[in-house]
Amino acid sequence: MTQHHPARPGGQVLIDQLSAHGVETVYGVPGESYLAALDALHDAPVHMVVCRHEGGAAYMAEAHGKLTGRPGVCFTTRGPGATNALVALHTAYQDATPMVLFIGLVPRGHTDRASFQELDLRGTFGASAKLVETIDDAARIPEYVARAFAVATSGRPGPVVLGLPEDMLTDVVRVADATPLPVPGGGVTPAELAHMEGLLTTAERPLLFLGGGRWTPDARTAVRDWAEAWSLPVAVDFRCQDLIDNESEVYVGPLGYGRDDALARRVREADLLLAVGTAPGDVATDGFTLLPTDGTGPRLVQVLPEPQPPGALYPAELTLLAAPEAFADAVRTRRPGTPLPWAVRTKQDRAAHLAFRTPVPEGDPLDLATVFATLDDRLPADAVVTFGAGNHAIWAQRFLTYHDGTRQLAPRNGSMGYGIPAAVAAAIHDPDRRVVSVAGDGCFLMNGQELATAVAENAKPLIIVLNNAQYGTIRQHQEQAYPGRVSGTGLGNPDFAAYARAFGAHGETVTVTDEFGPALQRSLDSGKAALIELKVTDGRLAPGVTVDSLRKESCHV
Repeated sequence: MTQHHPARPGGQVLIDQLSAHGVETVYGVPGESYLAALDALHDAPVHMVVCRHEGGAAYMAEAHGKLTGRPGVCFTTRGPGATNALVALHTAYQDATPMVLFIGLVPRGHTDRASFQELDLRGTFGASAKLVETIDDAARIPEYVARAFAVATSGRPGPVVLGLPEDMLTDVVRVADATPLPVPGGGVTPAELAHMEGLLTTAERPLLFLGGGRWTPDARTAVRDWAEAWSLPVAVDFRCQDLIDNESEVYVGPLGYGRDDALARRVREADLLLAVGTAPGDVATDGFTLLPTDGTGPRLVQVLPEPQPPGALYPAELTLLAAPEAFADAVRTRRPGTPLPWAVRTKQDRAAHLAFRTPVPEGDPLDLATVFATLDDRLPADAVVTFGAGNHAIWAQRFLTYHDGTRQLAPRNGSMGYGIPAAVAAAIHDPDRRVVSVAGDGCFLMNGQELATAVAENAKPLIIVLNNAQYGTIRQHQEQAYPGRVSGTGLGNPDFAAYARAFGAHGETVTVTDEFGPALQRSLDSGKAALIELKVTDGRLAPGVTVDSLRKESCHV
């Protein structure tokens, strides 16, 4: 009975629910709309990371969700504070990341009166969240929070938004704390397993495709062992390179932007596609062109933690309702009973991938292939690698090795400004782990101010900024479509190393290849957050791509 529980203000009830759900860290920017919650955090075991912009704070929460598999938590105030966080909410929604965003709101009596910083919560966030609710009764806070955490982690994970009216948080109530709700993982029946193995034994050119969320270390290991036992070539979805040890003999590369043409041909030639954790989408299939949409493509086995949407572009012959852990449990001891006709082809696919990911020096004064080979040699196996969106990420995707313990935190929705907050969050969560963020000059300055948060929290990420003084990805598209007509893509940049030092971080500038190794060593030895600015050779846009090469191509079209 609630009368036996101590009287608490709503803000205290809220923070107590976070503790009950195992939350140790939250990210946010303070606001007067949730002062009661801030007061409750004062004496709570929950640590608040105070950020410099709500976009950075929400990205940190999203990255926390990616890294841990548990909802990352962010607090913002109403109106502009809340809408600043929308970009990260979109990232979490498209990337299937568990996240809970708490938004302080105007008092309940001020709603629908065009009050200061009032906003329509559902109208603003409904298209980018799994659930949007407002808690009007402090006695129901435990109920709402338990539901939010369950929805954020169940099925296909994603973000949940909870509105907190300012006066609700000061109401004093007697209510029991909530018990976290169970999150079902689904499962694979013996009949379904037999059906899948029947499809496998009749295939000649199968391909295993991994992606999505809800992957645990055990699930990664078990699925890798199963794939190796069956000599199944394994491709991963865009920015999911940490789902399998890249040194595995069956790993054949990532699909998506910057992928190898040989892997694209392999997808076209597959006669059986086993998609675990994700469905084949537009990025992985080059705009739905690698797989035919008329029913003549490979047979599809689809393994998802929730039913495939109605009218899916690629209907599955077999659909398994299972999270990766449940699928791993089903296949971990299964071994083939007959020779595998595709084993030789898997070795060929693997060799093609190794050739593609081997850095080839291109002769630039600052040769980025050599730089990233050096970085790859220096990263420990459990490093966390983060980046945002842009051509700079291609070097990190192609030339860094993601081992069993490595984590890749990157936005699959192509959101710029993500890499720095993600690195800060990862370095706060695992202070003894090496965290490296690879940023473009445009991407970095969208949330570079969060270096202040890193220094304040004594977090020590290493940030590598590729400075080519332009929005390189757009410049590449521009040169392909309108060669020589540069418009709207140039950037005027600061001295990035000096910028880092201004925050109290270590700063280095590298202009030629031989300078990188010593600069890297000094940065790693600095004992604090560090930034290395790479002055990219003029005209370099991507591996194998320069402004001159694009213009020469356009002359031959």
